[in-house]
Amino acid sequence: MAADKVAFITGGTSGIGLGLAERFAAAGYAVGLNGLETNGAEIAAALGKRHGVPTWFASTNLADAPAIAPMMAAAEAALGRIDVLVNNAGVQFVSPIEDFPAAKWDLILAVNLSSAFHLCKAVWPGMKQRGFGRIINIASAHGLRASEFKVAYIAAKHGLLGLTKTLALEGAGHNITVNAICPGYVKAPLVEHQIADQAKAHGLSPDEVVANVLLKKQAVKEFVSIDSLASLALLLAAEESRLFTGAEIPLDGGWTAQ
Repeated sequence: MAADKVAFITGGTSGIGLGLAERFAAAGYAVGLNGLETNGAEIAAALGKRHGVPTWFASTNLADAPAIAPMMAAAEAALGRIDVLVNNAGVQFVSPIEDFPAAKWDLILAVNLSSAFHLCKAVWPGMKQRGFGRIINIASAHGLRASEFKVAYIAAKHGLLGLTKTLALEGAGHNITVNAICPGYVKAPLVEHQIADQAKAHGLSPDEVVANVLLKKQAVKEFVSIDSLASLALLLAAEESRLFTGAEIPLDGGWTAQ
């Protein structure tokens, strides 16, 4: 098996990440996956078999910063290189700030923001040497707009956009592009958990949370599809997208247009 390009996707064994992995593999990319699912190796192997591409898996916890560089070195050794890095892994916790556990703040900043820095740093020298790199940060409409009870998540996603723009400038002379996709609510496990958490925080039913909280700010009252997100990621990964860099791209049903 051979592949023209290699993508590495964090949080890649479920939800948005697995949807991205499917589309990249279908497009002929070799795919490296990171995730915490206990059957992650089997998920990666099945993905490779379905699409006839090499795959690789690591169960490294991205909250463990010192473990990230060795993981990426192993991925590059196994797959040959990393052409496309998708920083997708994320965790969430919903609470008023007075009850927000400090440990949850630390975890969310570590996984949603700091891990992206460490991952970018790890792949940067190879991308720079080869004169090609595509980094796609899965941010959020909450990187562009705030709402209550998500202080750590929103702070992390705002920070991720700052990281995106800074690295876009640093990569400009080396054909390394860095962009952020800012989706509205995607019907994935992270959002399913949010529905329950928001219901508790607001004293609403799950259906009321969807209608009156999650999709309230969107002009188009639909969850963002993983397929539409993956299509945009593939566009950003293309050689032809070399002038598309430093962008914060809303995919949010008109939420941030208001």
